[in-house]
Amino acid sequence: MNQIKSICVYSASSTKIDNKYFEAAQQLGILMAEHHIRLVNGAGNIGLMRKVADAVLENGGEVTGVIPTFMVEQNWHHTGLTKLIEVESMHERKHLMAELSDAVIALPGGCGTLEELLEIITWKQLGLYLNPVIILNVDGFFDPLLQMLQVAIDENFMRKEHGEIWHVASTPEEALKLVYSTPVWDESIRKFAAI
Repeated sequence: MNQIKSICVYSASSTKIDNKYFEAAQQLGILMAEHHIRLVNGAGNIGLMRKVADAVLENGGEVTGVIPTFMVEQNWHHTGLTKLIEVESMHERKHLMAELSDAVIALPGGCGTLEELLEIITWKQLGLYLNPVIILNVDGFFDPLLQMLQVAIDENFMRKEHGEIWHVASTPEEALKLVYSTPVWDESIRKFAAI
C-alpha cells in the first residue's frame, strides 16, 4: 500500500454542470478527509474545485491551494483554505501542485482540467512524475478521451506500456483504492519515453 499524505485533484470551475459531478466531488472530499489525506488543488472558489475543497474542510481535513497572482487579483481564489500559495504563472502552479502530491485524481472538467491531466500523463511518460494518476470517470465523462488515448496506442503514437500510466475509477471510493494500490514507478520508466 502506498503512503498517501496528499492528493492533487484536477477539476472543473464551471457551476453549470449536472449535480452528479458535484456529488462525486463532495464524496471524494469526504473520503480524503476521513483518510487524513491533504487536498492539493488550484484554489478556485467555484465549481468542483470549491466543492471538493469545502467537503475536505467541513470534515476536518486540510487543503493547500496553489493559484497564480493574477487570479487572486480577480478574486477567483477560495479564501478559506488551510494554506494558499500564490505563484507567478500557470506553469509554476501545475508544477508545484504535482510536487506537493503523492498522487493525482482527475475529476471531470473543461480545457484546463483536460490540459492538466494530459500534461501529468506526459510527465509520467517521461519519468518526471512517478506517482499514481487516476481518472475518476464519473458516468462515463472521460470515455471519449480514453478512447482517443487507446487510438493513439493502437496507431503507435504511444507505446503499449504507456497505457499503464493512468488508471480509471468509476466512483470516488474506487479512485482512492486505486491511489493506494497503484505502484509508484521508479525512474527506469524513462526507458519507455517516446522522445
